[in-house]
Amino acid sequence: MTERRLSPETLATLPENIQRPAYDRNATRIGIVHIGVGAFHRAHQAVYIDDVLAHDPDWAICGVSLNSRDVRDALEPQDGLYTLALLGEQPRLRVIGSLREVIAAREQGERVLARLADADVRLVTLTITEKGYCLSAGELDFAHPDIAHDVIYPTTPVSAIGYLVEGLRRRKAQQLEPFTVLSCDNLPDNGGKLRRAVVALAQRIDHDLACWIAENGAFPRSMVDSITPATDDALIASVSDELGCVDAWPVQREAYTQWVVEDAFCNGRPPLERVGVTMSDDIAGYDRAKLRLLNAPHSALAYLGSLMGIETVAQAMATPVLAGFVGCLMHEAIVPNVAAPRGFNAARYVDAILERFRNPAIQHRLSQIAWDGSQKIPVRLLATISDALEAGR
Repeated sequence: MTERRLSPETLATLPENIQRPAYDRNATRIGIVHIGVGAFHRAHQAVYIDDVLAHDPDWAICGVSLNSRDVRDALEPQDGLYTLALLGEQPRLRVIGSLREVIAAREQGERVLARLADADVRLVTLTITEKGYCLSAGELDFAHPDIAHDVIYPTTPVSAIGYLVEGLRRRKAQQLEPFTVLSCDNLPDNGGKLRRAVVALAQRIDHDLACWIAENGAFPRSMVDSITPATDDALIASVSDELGCVDAWPVQREAYTQWVVEDAFCNGRPPLERVGVTMSDDIAGYDRAKLRLLNAPHSALAYLGSLMGIETVAQAMATPVLAGFVGCLMHEAIVPNVAAPRGFNAARYVDAILERFRNPAIQHRLSQIAWDGSQKIPVRLLATISDALEAGR
């Protein structure tokens, strides 16, 4: 017997407690191309866009997988539908419908480029990890094999940067406006680094194109936050059991989510502020707050908890002496030394972080957080200590 799959046909048969898209998917148009259609994107940005589509149908997503066909093969039979499991005190499931198309670039590179050159596409987003930007010391690495390939064969790119440049070249040739390019990877000055990389590659290929991108393109900075554990067989089984049909690749994340975006777009944008996205011109301030108020206490818990034989963040927070220490550290030692961005409520942010730390549904291992401490501690803790000493605290 053929397994019943999650699909537009089975959507109406799901149990009533499972949230479904609040819009007509057939009335949507693809306005976003997302490069790097992994678990974080599908648990984070795609969920915000799922909410956007209830207000504006012009921003559905075409997902692009640069190196693998696995996501395409899993979701194509489901017409892009998949399930998000939200891991809170009361776990719940939600079917996401914003992903209308998935393309495996290694097999269908021309189809990716055609989509990038489509006038309906006005925004390209990326979650490709730091490695995917092909940078060295913050600038494009022309010695990287993928970049070297794209310099010689620019019309058949293999790197994300190469696809962006060729897509923009085609738009310029068609006298279309450029799309906005939005990095959703947590790199310092992610938009600035991405702009420099794209312009640098374009300069090697076509000077006029590089000038056009530099003058007309937009590369907003952003910051993202939400813990997204990997999908495993247990998740697939439990989700499929609750749905009453098979979802080949669900995703999961904690209930908390944050997305901060610089409002610097060149060709229109989705109504992100209507669905919980913070629009700000101070992304560095939000990065700094996250580093000091989230990552620093994480490290403190990791080392102290490990010394006590504790394995996870939630277990550490269930230990009164550690929970008390971390609360004191955040409220009394860190908050007074954080230059918060405009509109940022530090006390509310700290309360949200402490609630996240206590979440038993997230098994965040202290050993994972403690790893590579010589690199993490200076940026997470020492800057706060330095600022406190300078202020005489």
